[in-house]
Amino acid sequence: MSRPKRGPAAPLLDSVLDQLGREIVGGTLREGKTFTLLDLSNRFEISRTVAREAMRALEQLGLVAASRRVGITVLPRSKWSVLNQSIIEWRLETESEIRDQLRSLAELRSGVEPVAARLAAVYATQNERNRLAKIASDLRQLGREGRGATDEFLELDIAFHSLLLRASNNEMFAALIPSITSMLRGRTTFGLMPAVPNERALTSHMELANAIKAGNRDAADRWAREILEEVREHLYP
Repeated sequence: MSRPKRGPAAPLLDSVLDQLGREIVGGTLREGKTFTLLDLSNRFEISRTVAREAMRALEQLGLVAASRRVGITVLPRSKWSVLNQSIIEWRLETESEIRDQLRSLAELRSGVEPVAARLAAVYATQNERNRLAKIASDLRQLGREGRGATDEFLELDIAFHSLLLRASNNEMFAALIPSITSMLRGRTTFGLMPAVPNERALTSHMELANAIKAGNRDAADRWAREILEEVREHLYP
């Protein structure tokens, strides 16, 4: 998911939107806070047109609501478009939100990846099956070399789980790749990924790839859950 499309003032608008988004997500602009287009224009030294575009972008993200009588009102978390990549990134950049955002993304994975693994065991192409096995093997090698917290390991891990979702042949699961990627990046960025990953996790990736390659749906489901259980234990010891 991406931010709403914007016009020719996009660079300036991006800057304003990023600042306001971070302030709302971080609680500086609290639920119920109100402001006007004139407030935005004066604060950021922008035209009323750019201020209006920023307001509309925030509305599309579910962060604010606008009315003629009240102005622009900051909305509660329950209204946020929480799967939007901008909101996920803002939450991951906010110290008070990091753990909750990673937890939510991990729970999203728990609900999706086992089903995706079952489907991949049925629908994955031979090339996808072979590729998953190769990535899993490379992950195990890097992990055993103590390189689990490296960018190289991270990119392979992202490639593995992205391919798993695509191989499910379900476009809704594939659309979740950016969200799952944010969770994987967050674990490394915020120091939650060990240099030497748990051998159980490395083996589980290999077994999952083998199950999908063999077309074994039950085993694929089981090994996907094993991976996610290790993630859960690491995030919430």
